[in-house]
Amino acid sequence: MPLIHWGRVVGGPQVERRVMAILATDVAGYSRLIGADDEGTYARLTAHQGELLGPKIEEHRGRIVRTIGDGLLVLFPSVVEALRCAVEIQRAMRLRNVEVPQEKRIEFRMGLNVGDVIEGEGIHGEGVNVAARLEALAEAGGICISGRVRDDVQGSIERIGITLEDAGQKQLKNISRPVRIYRVRTAETCGMEQMPAVLSKPSIVVLPFNNLSGDPEQDYFADGVVEDITAEVSRISWLFVIARNSAFTYKGRAVDIKQVGRELGVRYALEGSVQKSANRLRLTAQLIDATTCHHVWAQRYDRELADFFAVQDEITDRVIAAIEPQLYAAEGARARRKPPESLDAWECMVRALSLINARTSSDGAAARGLLQKAIELDPGYAQPHSLLAFVLALSVLAGWEPREPTLLEANQAAQKALALDSDEPWSHVAAGFALALDRRIADSIQEYQRALELNPSFAYAHTMLAGSFCYLGRYNEAIAQIEIAERLSPRDLLTHGNRGANNVLRAAASMVAERYVEGVTFARKALTENPSSTPAWRQLVINSALSGQMDEARSALKTVKRLQADISQKWLREWLPFVRDEDRQKYLEGFRLAGLD
Repeated sequence: MPLIHWGRVVGGPQVERRVMAILATDVAGYSRLIGADDEGTYARLTAHQGELLGPKIEEHRGRIVRTIGDGLLVLFPSVVEALRCAVEIQRAMRLRNVEVPQEKRIEFRMGLNVGDVIEGEGIHGEGVNVAARLEALAEAGGICISGRVRDDVQGSIERIGITLEDAGQKQLKNISRPVRIYRVRTAETCGMEQMPAVLSKPSIVVLPFNNLSGDPEQDYFADGVVEDITAEVSRISWLFVIARNSAFTYKGRAVDIKQVGRELGVRYALEGSVQKSANRLRLTAQLIDATTCHHVWAQRYDRELADFFAVQDEITDRVIAAIEPQLYAAEGARARRKPPESLDAWECMVRALSLINARTSSDGAAARGLLQKAIELDPGYAQPHSLLAFVLALSVLAGWEPREPTLLEANQAAQKALALDSDEPWSHVAAGFALALDRRIADSIQEYQRALELNPSFAYAHTMLAGSFCYLGRYNEAIAQIEIAERLSPRDLLTHGNRGANNVLRAAASMVAERYVEGVTFARKALTENPSSTPAWRQLVINSALSGQMDEARSALKTVKRLQADISQKWLREWLPFVRDEDRQKYLEGFRLAGLD
C-alpha cells in the first residue's frame, strides 16, 4: 500500500494536492454552431483563444491544464486573479461580438470554484467537478461562482467592478454536499450600460497626456500636444474621433482603458505623458485596443526644447504618421477574424490592404476581389476605389498584369475615387501611382503633393513621391523624400514593416546616379524584407550587371523570369516609366548584360 508523505503519494503514481482556484469554461451552444458552420466556428474559437483567452490567462498567472473541444480547465494560485480574468474575458467578448450576428456569436460560460486539486496523470478532485457543474449552470456570456469563492473575494468585489446575485443553494450532480451559487453581474449584464453604436466602426479617443514634470504650469504643453494630435487624427477620414471636450473629462483621473472604451464607445485609446526637465522634453505615447487593453503601439520621443512650437509640431507629425498604419493593421487583424461572408465594406477594405502589403500575385488577386466586394456593398465609399486603383497599378509595376488595359482600369478607379471624395489622401496617392506608370510624371507629383497637403504625416505619400522624382532622374530629391517617410514612420504598414519599398527606390535612385554598388546593397536589403518583390529583383539584376557582378546579375535574372514569365527587352521598353533616355538605356543595358533578349 502506498504511503502518504507531505501531500505526495510515495510508492505510487506521482501526484500533488493543492488548494487552487479552478476556472472551467466552454462555449454556449457549441454543437449548434458547429452544425451550422464547423470551419468558421472553429476558426473564430481558435482566434478568441489565441488572441484573448490565452493572453488574459497568462496575464493573471493562470495555467491551462486541460483542453477538451470547446472547453478549458484553468488553475490560478489566486482566486481574485481568477475572477478578474473571467470578468475581463467576458467583457472583452461582449465587445468582440458587437458586430457578429447573434446566430454566429461565440459566447463562453464560466464556472469558478476554490478547492483541493490533485495533479498527476491529469487533474482531479471534487473542487474540479464543482467548477464544471457551475459552468454548466452559467448563462451564455455569464459566470457562476461558489459560495467559497464569494467568501474569498468579498473585499475585492467593488474593485473588480461587479455585483453578486445569490442563486441559492443547489445539489449538484455527483457532488456530496449542496453548493451555494452566485451569479456574477457587471454593469453590462445588469443593463446599466448600453453599448454605444459607434463601436461598429473604427473609433479612437486621444486622452489627456499626464504631466510628469512636477510643474503644473507645464500642463499647457501636454494639453497643446493632445489638442494638436486630436485635430490631426480627425483628418483621417475613415476614423471616428471623440471630441476634445469629451476626452478632457478624464483629465487628472486614473482611468481604466476598457471602461473608457465602454463609456465613449471607442475601439482605441491613445494615451501618453510629457516630462520637461531643464531644456529637454520627453514625450511617451501608446495606442491601446480598448476592447482588450492590449498595446498596439508605443513610442518615446526625446527632444531639445529650443523651439517650443517646432517640437510640438514635430512630435504631432510623428505620432500621427506612426499610429495610422498601426490602426490599419489592427483593423485588418480584426477583419481577418470574421468569416468572409459577414464582412462589411470597411472590413473588406482593410483586409485587402493587408494583402496588398504582402506583395505577391495571388495576394494581389485576392485583394482585388475583396475591394470589388467592398464597392458592391458600398458604391459611394471612395477608399475601396482608390485601393483598387493602387493594386491595379502595383500589378503593372510587378509585371503580374498586361500594361495597357490594367493601367486604363487603374486610372478609371482612381478618377472614381477622386470624384467620390477629393479630400481623401489615398485617392490622390492611387491616382499619382497610376499616372506615374503612365509616364505622366509631373501630374503624378501634383497628386502626391495634394495628398500631403491633406495629410502632411502620410508617410507612404512621401515614399511614392520619391518614386516619381526617381523616374525624373532627380536623385537627391528622391532620397530626401525617402528619408522623410522613414523619419515619420519607420514601420509603415505599406513598407513591409520596415524599409522594403524604400530600399527598392533607393536602389533605383542609385542606378539613376550611377552608384551601382550602392544599388546592389539596397536591392539586397529590399529582398530581405520581401523575397517575392519583382521590382527588387529587377534592381538587383541592373545594379549587379552595371557594377560588373555578373554571376549575381544572371542569378537574379533567373528569379525575375520565374516571377514574371513574360519579361523581355520589348516588355521593358514598353513599361519603363523613366523620363530621361539615359536612365531608360541603363535599365535596358543592365538586363542585356545579364542575358535578357
